[in-house]
Amino acid sequence: ASCGIAGVDDVKLKKCDDCDLVHYCSDICQQDHSPKHEQLCKERAAELREELLFRQPESSHVGDCPICCLPLSINGKRVALMSCCSKWICDGCDHANGVRQRRENLQATCPFCRHRVPTTHKELEANAMKRIAANDPVAMTQLGFTRENEGDYDSAFGLWTKAAELGDAIAHWSLSIAYAKGEGVEADQAKKIYHLEEAAIAGHPRARFFLGSFELKSKRHDRAVKHWIIAAKLGLDGSIRVLKQCYKGGLVSKEEFAAALRAHQAAVDATKSPQREEAAAALIVTDAQLAGEMQLE
Repeated sequence: ASCGIAGVDDVKLKKCDDCDLVHYCSDICQQDHSPKHEQLCKERAAELREELLFRQPESSHVGDCPICCLPLSINGKRVALMSCCSKWICDGCDHANGVRQRRENLQATCPFCRHRVPTTHKELEANAMKRIAANDPVAMTQLGFTRENEGDYDSAFGLWTKAAELGDAIAHWSLSIAYAKGEGVEADQAKKIYHLEEAAIAGHPRARFFLGSFELKSKRHDRAVKHWIIAAKLGLDGSIRVLKQCYKGGLVSKEEFAAALRAHQAAVDATKSPQREEAAAALIVTDAQLAGEMQLE
């Protein structure tokens, strides 16, 4: 410990929560050492934050489909959220489930938990409240969007805050927007950036992209490029377009740009499957049919 006491069976030492550099034998020991340790602690805590911020996430914030176990697309149109179990399902598994149920004339159920698919707004809210009662951050975040659409920004902010405390990346993303616009809370640039960073750390590519844009405006080009490369490796098309301009402007080397391109393509390819391509084709047909019906009207 900082006081010289060694950690033995009857003396359990605890680390400084912020820097992990110093051990203490008690709260009094920590308080006594605080004036000497404060500056070093801040510097080390900042270093640890930087390491965490610029570490490449293993996956995007949506993770893998729990049915086919392939990475989910970061394109919101290619995934479906089940209100009964708060699971994100890929369009391939969702489409295959729907085809099977229609073919066998079965009741529409969730492809993951087999709960009956809600048909009314009341049933959707009932599902959300059940999940929230179980402390489900995904359900809290989604209900927050509902409250936001209703103009109840205070309730939306409260739901997102609780979901963010439970680690939900989309909730952090939503809070960053709330702090930027001053909806449900007083506008605060520092808190906006903090929640963008938390979302980015959790694998949210759009949050990462916006952090890059913020760093660019602040003339911190190296940091901006790091953010965009990380987002590109998560499959974000917009980051590739920006990195292409950075390459032309000399901010990114040929090797860095080529590596980002390869990683981006690998991330996109990992989300593909025959079932997902079939679902995408079916969606195109459906959209074309709807467009034709609208023209006839």
